[in-house]
Amino acid sequence: MNDPSSSWSPRSWREHPAAQQPDWPDEGALDAVLKQMATMPPLVFAGEARQLTDQLGQVARGEAFLLQAGDCAESFDAFGADAIRDKLKVILQMAVVLTYSSGVPTVKIGRIAGQFAKPRSSPTEQVGDLVLPSFRGHLVNDIAPTDAARVPDPQRLLQAYHQSSSTLNLLRAFTKGGYADLTQVHTWNQEFVASSAQGRRYEQVAHEIDRALRFMAACGVNTATQPNLHEVDFFTSHEALVLGYEEALTRQDSLTGRWYDCSAHMIWIGERTRQLDGAHVEFFAGVGNPVGVKLGPTTTTDEALALCERLNPDRVPGRLTFISRMGAAKIEEGLAPLLAAVRNAGHPVVWACDPMHGNTFTTEGGHKTRRFDDILAEIRGFFAAHAAEGTWPGGVHVELTGDDVTECLGGAEEILDTDLGSRYETMCDPRLNGRQSIDLAFEVAELLRG
Repeated sequence: MNDPSSSWSPRSWREHPAAQQPDWPDEGALDAVLKQMATMPPLVFAGEARQLTDQLGQVARGEAFLLQAGDCAESFDAFGADAIRDKLKVILQMAVVLTYSSGVPTVKIGRIAGQFAKPRSSPTEQVGDLVLPSFRGHLVNDIAPTDAARVPDPQRLLQAYHQSSSTLNLLRAFTKGGYADLTQVHTWNQEFVASSAQGRRYEQVAHEIDRALRFMAACGVNTATQPNLHEVDFFTSHEALVLGYEEALTRQDSLTGRWYDCSAHMIWIGERTRQLDGAHVEFFAGVGNPVGVKLGPTTTTDEALALCERLNPDRVPGRLTFISRMGAAKIEEGLAPLLAAVRNAGHPVVWACDPMHGNTFTTEGGHKTRRFDDILAEIRGFFAAHAAEGTWPGGVHVELTGDDVTECLGGAEEILDTDLGSRYETMCDPRLNGRQSIDLAFEVAELLRG
């Protein structure tokens, strides 16, 4: 992490090769937008980021569990209070299941209020008969299948900032204003989830929580004065891909003198941008936020250890999260040597499992999807690798929505290939719907208990 007296600055990344950056057509227009953003209020505050680091430190010590969840890519078009509330509902439900069933606190981080940019494997993509510049998320360009829509537009950076600000305001109101009260657990169950087997199982947990709260009151505990029962800490995160945007929202903390990326509480580096000599690692090394790095199946122990030294040289628990994304068939074999090397070197890393990205494929009908059974298999392999190495399986990192979509195959309600087209709404990668998300939470809770 940066030292107030170091030579690092928010612009230091510009001296390193930067992967996955948009090809902005007008650098003057981009600079004007970034200068304007640099004068705007921060979206989050340094103290909140430090609070998250402390909570992730509990995860690193095996005293808590991380649930990081939300949209694959947020949309400018499908934005509204109902969508934010429904996404939050699912995450709160999952957290309740995990905490009540496993007996450990759940640290809640949303992929929200900033998850607008997506890395792409190719600069172009085929859309019907057209070859177009790739859609890189609404932070950069539009998904419409025209050349004009795919031109990167710096005005989108401002729109992302304002939408993130509105989203954060609503999230803070929900999580601190009574909506997240444990007495409200029944109201979090959405209609399309409540009618399912997962919803009924969740309702049973909600009834048991009600009974526990009544028991506490009968024993003389004044539950009305316990803030932990009536509000929750909820943090935001995104892949900090477009570094100009992140630089413009980086502020120097008046209390510590350290720099913080105030676009989100936590930011992460993707599998395609974790080069040790690259711009993303350079930027992340200097900000004080808790940071994450995605690790795919080709990650070596030397790379993992070098990332630890580069991003967390002071070995602060909670500062660095490694998010494995290896695929169900590769997780145990690929993860075990990394766990052993990091443990033996004494690095206090949070280990989380992204069971989504390594299990993606495209159907004959052209839909990108994931099998729910493969997602669960990767999580089981993640837990098995940790059990073998005697380390703590710290969390899960999943893409989900509060909407009743049909994007991932399987689950208790059994979404089939032929169902995908009926409610396939994602802009990029397939997401779990509410039923699948609650089902996954119960499965993870069983693994934690085991």
